Amino acid sequence: MVFKLISRAAVIAVALTGAAYAADIVGAGATFPAPLYAKWAEAYKKETGTGLNYQSIGSGGGINQIKAKTVTFGATDAPLTAEDQAKAGLVQWPMVMGAVVPVVNIEGVKPGEIVLDGTTLADIFLGKIKKWDDAPIKKLNANVKLPSTAITVVHRSDGSGTTFNFTDYLARVSPDWKSKVGAGQQPEWPAGVGAKGNEGVAGAVSQTKNSIGYVEYAYAKQQKLTFTSLINKAGKTVAPSAAAFQAAAANADWAKAPGYYMILNDQPGEASWPNTAATFILMYKEPTDKAAATDALKFFDWAFEKGDKLALDLDYIPMPDTVVAQIKKTWASDIKNK
Repeated sequence: MVFKLISRAAVIAVALTGAAYAADIVGAGATFPAPLYAKWAEAYKKETGTGLNYQSIGSGGGINQIKAKTVTFGATDAPLTAEDQAKAGLVQWPMVMGAVVPVVNIEGVKPGEIVLDGTTLADIFLGKIKKWDDAPIKKLNANVKLPSTAITVVHRSDGSGTTFNFTDYLARVSPDWKSKVGAGQQPEWPAGVGAKGNEGVAGAVSQTKNSIGYVEYAYAKQQKLTFTSLINKAGKTVAPSAAAFQAAAANADWAKAPGYYMILNDQPGEASWPNTAATFILMYKEPTDKAAATDALKFFDWAFEKGDKLALDLDYIPMPDTVVAQIKKTWASDIKNK
């Protein structure tokens, strides 16, 4: 298989055994888009013969590796500001959009059955709400049988763009969260246990009864996790779905976003999923290996032109054609790969 999701432990194991991964394009970063990048890589290899080695190590790791020039591209769900891009000599663009969803492991509870609002969700992750049958949760779920058991909170342990988008959402809907924790890739968590990557959080929730965590929707879908519904900015209860993500993404005006810096959380609209996000690619304006940069851009161009169905199959939202055209102009003007 040409695509590998490589943990740090796996990288160390490879070094110890002397094995090598053969790949033509090398990138690292966000776990949020990793399931889709795997599908794209497989299809691209079949069509072109060119492979992709993407290390799913978290957005913080992706930013660090591109700045260290150990990869051709970095991937992050926490976008860099135009000023930060300029300082580092980087170009950034959105590759695809998706959503962060709360996931739970409660016996007898079905996907979407539990409803949470932003304040209640924040209070759970603050450690203020400690049991599943505490009053704020019961008030929102009068018809759901909730156990009188302690809630185990699972959060990311690594620098994470998924965490950035999740905590940004909580900061927008909860003044208490905003003042005590705020938004960040690796905040000081007031409660819970950590797990590495979307993969780790999904695994921990699936193995821990009465737990709650947050993952990119593709992970919830692939591992058949029980997601919650959320009450959005319009006061409507919505379940995670491609239509709900598209409704939120429809409000994005990328043309007005310097350096494509855009946060999509808590968008208006009765059908909008409130914790929607884009994931981004970072490359150097003046790449050291121009041939490698050219190969990477060919892959991204293919993904924009032919990868939409694979994205939709996993409930990611492809970038609109107008934005793709804008991104391709950015490549032509800003990346010196010839």
